[in-house]
Amino acid sequence: MSKKQIDDCIRASVEQYFKDLRGAEPGGLHDLIIATVEKPLLDVVMRHAEGNQSKAAEWLGINRNTLRRKLLDHRLLKTDDS
Repeated sequence: MSKKQIDDCIRASVEQYFKDLRGAEPGGLHDLIIATVEKPLLDVVMRHAEGNQSKAAEWLGINRNTLRRKLLDHRLLKTDDS
């Protein structure tokens, strides 16, 4: 899938979101989209990195500690307390 195809998919989804609102004003749209995209992104990248957080963080272009926090936030990583 190309960058353009991903862009088209996101555009179509956001357009559908506005249609579903039926004229109501959206709120917190940026946070909604980021949270919705981030969890499956992290899940797929971690699977392809075979659970290697350093590799996944490098692929994502983020710090490993940031990745770990995001994995915990999205409940994609269990802590010793879980």
